[in-house]
Amino acid sequence: MGRKIGFWLVWIAFVTYAFFLAPPDRPDTLELIKHLSTGQIAGLNPLIVALFNLMGVIPVIYSCVLLIDGRMQKIPAWLFATASFAVGAFAIVPYLALRASAGSFVGRKTWLLKLLDSRWLALALAIATLGLLSYGISQGDWTNFVQQWRSSRFIHVMSLDFCLLSLLFPALVRDDMARRGLTDDRLFWAVALLPLLGAIGYLVLRPPLQEQTESAVSSQSGFRTSP
Repeated sequence: MGRKIGFWLVWIAFVTYAFFLAPPDRPDTLELIKHLSTGQIAGLNPLIVALFNLMGVIPVIYSCVLLIDGRMQKIPAWLFATASFAVGAFAIVPYLALRASAGSFVGRKTWLLKLLDSRWLALALAIATLGLLSYGISQGDWTNFVQQWRSSRFIHVMSLDFCLLSLLFPALVRDDMARRGLTDDRLFWAVALLPLLGAIGYLVLRPPLQEQTESAVSSQSGFRTSP
């Protein structure tokens, strides 16, 4: 219960800050979003370009764990995962607060779950993430970014959203590890202590999820509890 309350407090604090305490938006925000969305990035700060694109990659990283986790939840995980592409942590944090711990997986993997469980997708996400980080950090104008962070609600909130999503990913990792028979705590702490980089490393290295029927789970449970 304390964990759920903690996530709700994080969500309330983030919503309150974003809408009431963050800097006011600039008149050119819609134009900036239009240029970023359509790839018209000439003259734009590479840091902002990289950040905007990373906010499209990170929801896919989450989906690789969240939609598998959602198979064992009463709440529709796909709804939160889809919404995260538009609103980021505003959608992910409520899912973390509402979900129940579930370290097992029952049923067959759909084509979508097979794709999200694929190492090829994990490698593609790793390449995209590292490429965008390298581009933004090496080519970006940090002074300009700080100025925009202080004067634009869009840049300000997007930056905080990026940080929050990078830090919260480990909340889904322990159960995902349990589903795959991974018990080494060092793997969990590597993910937790290396925000974002740990997440893509985990997706690349984790073994495939094994399909399991309800009857198989029941028989295993019965075997464990039999005298």
